[in-house]
Amino acid sequence: MIQAKQLYKSYGSLRAVVDLSFSVAPGEILGFLGPNGAGKSTTLRILSGFMPPSGGHAAIDQHDLVDDSLSARRSTGYLPERFVAPPELRVAEYLAYRAGLKGLSRMQSKRAIASLSTRLGLTPRLKQSFGHLSKGFRQRVGLADALLADPPALLLDEPFAGLDPLQRQDFRNMLQELALDGKAILFSSHVLAEVEPIADRILVLHKGQTLAEGTLPELHALAGHGQSMRITFAVPSPEAALEWARSPLSPDFSLIAKEGNADSLRFTLESNSADWSDLVTWWVMQGFAVESAAIESYSLEDVFSDLIRNREATA
Repeated sequence: MIQAKQLYKSYGSLRAVVDLSFSVAPGEILGFLGPNGAGKSTTLRILSGFMPPSGGHAAIDQHDLVDDSLSARRSTGYLPERFVAPPELRVAEYLAYRAGLKGLSRMQSKRAIASLSTRLGLTPRLKQSFGHLSKGFRQRVGLADALLADPPALLLDEPFAGLDPLQRQDFRNMLQELALDGKAILFSSHVLAEVEPIADRILVLHKGQTLAEGTLPELHALAGHGQSMRITFAVPSPEAALEWARSPLSPDFSLIAKEGNADSLRFTLESNSADWSDLVTWWVMQGFAVESAAIESYSLEDVFSDLIRNREATA
């Protein structure tokens, strides 16, 4: 539905996008992840038809963006990073104007606006001017604009920017519902935690190039991560602590905290490689009192940082 093959964009000597290839299937949400300047917005502008690529190919719903640009744009709903509308226009007036530009008849326009307003919670705001809307409702108007002609593909540039936590959750729910309707959705973000709850796959961009692509578990694997477990236990005696230090299991662990005295020691350890079931059994047999144990997954921030370090180490 959304396809890019060896996409390239340069501004003189500046390479904004370099040999970028990916696809988004109907009903799928692909998260574009990367810091500011990674090439996310440039790619979305190319895919939305706002600027031509310097090289490579891109298509929306099998319509080439260069050879059949008009059909490709008709198949695309685009929400830019900074969505704006004339502040004096009422929401209903603006959406009707945009529907006319998209080729909808007056009857089609009324039906689309009524349906989207109900779905996106805009009905109470239809008579309100755009300039008096909150950031969250402005984003909803932008999404309604993108959906007026019921396009099969959606391109959303930083759609969660400026939204409070409740608004972000509402927006995520709306996007998931649209994916269930069969929309192919590509959205960008530089806030890593926004991508994890919603994206079926994640494409990590760095300096205009694909750093990694896959599901969250696949990205963990690429970054060399497993699952981390932290465990705190009380040691019955200094001799027992020495016995643990001599055991073949101890090199798998990092000591996070140590507290107490010779009569009552507590250790908090962390590892991502040990066999936890065998380990806990061994500790209990030695008389250690396991006080707490928790499995923790690495955050996307950890994954992103380690992927970049891995790339720079091999560059």
